[in-house]
Amino acid sequence: MTAVPRLAVSAPSSGHGKTAVAVGLLAAYAARGMTTAGFKVGPDQTDAAYLGLAAGRPGRNLDPRLVGAQRIAPLFVHGAANADLAVVEGTMGLFDSVVEQPEVDSTAAICAALRTPVVLVVDVAAMGQSVAALVHGFRAYDELVWLGGVILNRVASDRHEQLLREALDDIGVPVFGVLRRPDLSRALPAREHGIVPVAHGSVEAYRGVRRLGEAIAEAVDLDRLLSLARSAPRLPGEAWAPDPPWASEQPPWASEQPPWASEQPPWASEQPPWAPDPNVRVAPVVPGGGPVTPVALPGVGVPRPVVAVAGSPTVTYSYPETVELLVAAGAEVRVVDPLRDETLPAGVAALVVGGGLPESYAEELAANRRLCGAVSDFARSGRPVLAEGAGALWLAREFDGRPMCGVLDASGTSTAHLVAGYREATARANTPVARLGTRVVGYKHHSAVLQPRAGHTPAWTWSGGAPEGFVWRGVHASQLILHWVGVPGIAHRLVTSAARIPDARPFRPGADPGTVVPLSPAVPAFSVVPADPAAVPVVVVDPVGQVRA
Repeated sequence: MTAVPRLAVSAPSSGHGKTAVAVGLLAAYAARGMTTAGFKVGPDQTDAAYLGLAAGRPGRNLDPRLVGAQRIAPLFVHGAANADLAVVEGTMGLFDSVVEQPEVDSTAAICAALRTPVVLVVDVAAMGQSVAALVHGFRAYDELVWLGGVILNRVASDRHEQLLREALDDIGVPVFGVLRRPDLSRALPAREHGIVPVAHGSVEAYRGVRRLGEAIAEAVDLDRLLSLARSAPRLPGEAWAPDPPWASEQPPWASEQPPWASEQPPWASEQPPWAPDPNVRVAPVVPGGGPVTPVALPGVGVPRPVVAVAGSPTVTYSYPETVELLVAAGAEVRVVDPLRDETLPAGVAALVVGGGLPESYAEELAANRRLCGAVSDFARSGRPVLAEGAGALWLAREFDGRPMCGVLDASGTSTAHLVAGYREATARANTPVARLGTRVVGYKHHSAVLQPRAGHTPAWTWSGGAPEGFVWRGVHASQLILHWVGVPGIAHRLVTSAARIPDARPFRPGADPGTVVPLSPAVPAFSVVPADPAAVPVVVVDPVGQVRA
């Protein structure tokens, strides 16, 4: 049983201000010196990144569709380890479901499974006493959902506030805070389909989070709300941990040839430079604090493969568990910034470009020609490259007429139509991340179309039979985004694929392949080792101090 003070922030529907309130609560409590943790229901990496920025530790997603309902509580306990308070931001309305399974993947279902009190954010700008009927309906709709109270948003005046409080007092619902109409307006930088990703609006995002924290601290009874969070019961079960699957069995690819089948590199018959000992477990990841560097282990006498993960000084483009799984699989993880770094990290053996890469930064991505050239050379070498979501656009020949990395013989075009939803897919080939026939559930969220030329090998086949993505040498690219927790073995497959290839090193465009490019000081090591093993190692970066002109 694990004690985690916690609360969920939800709303009757989208547009009531729940993201701003959730981010502001985390920032306000963090300003008090509390250790906080933020979670987002569903696959949205942008909201999760803001929650992480406010909390000072990675924001995490809770998505039963991507990881399985049975893993939600263990993932929550893992991500909330050593936190004084965990805040879960809901998605859409409290009882809404994208896939018409509200009993499984709605915010209400997540809160019921986690036994978490819900604070309903209600936009009352055009509402009076009817707020009581609305809130009563949400409280009575599902007896498994614990509605702890409300925060009223966009209240017009003192008289309006009094009227609303009296109506809610009549039905016995606590009001934890009242926000006036200007309080949350334009606090977070906006874009057409939501808020601007935190990764590349660092100064603006940081200031927005700070403003939200200050507004919430003035308008919300934080002490009373904290008492509600502390009243949540203990959670049963163990925390999720990224343990290697070969601790008790052989890895699933033990008898396979190198994962790519279409163009086998000359080292196809070689054994990995390091072979995982089935009797040795890798160094564990400290729960809740992100990855730690693997220590020297018996039976492993050579350096771990270096896996470059695309990101920025404030956040990676992948779910936090991706990095943790890579480290647990034996990789040394380093972050490469597609906008600012000119080279890949020294000794890189694999590249992962997650689905959180903002496609709205096409101009900046195209301008970094040196890194595009390095990525192109790296991909041609046959080493593993995984690109998801907008990461696949970055690998394309061009995007909106701007040159990209040129790894894929395809072009991307922006559209006004947002594609968002879950998709089932089956692997069409053996690749560094999936075996032929592997079935997955992923998520698509993009407004750009990636058009390949005829004759390419697809990475996936949709459940309806249509092809998706690209496979070429060690490259696996697709606009489908996976949560690696829901695809057991993917990190170990990628790391083992990377380790099979000797003398992995980055290339400078046009340089002698034997020349090692020095590690750019702009590429920070993502992993840290805590001085106190009991402490949570948090990678905290001040976005203001990290932004470069």
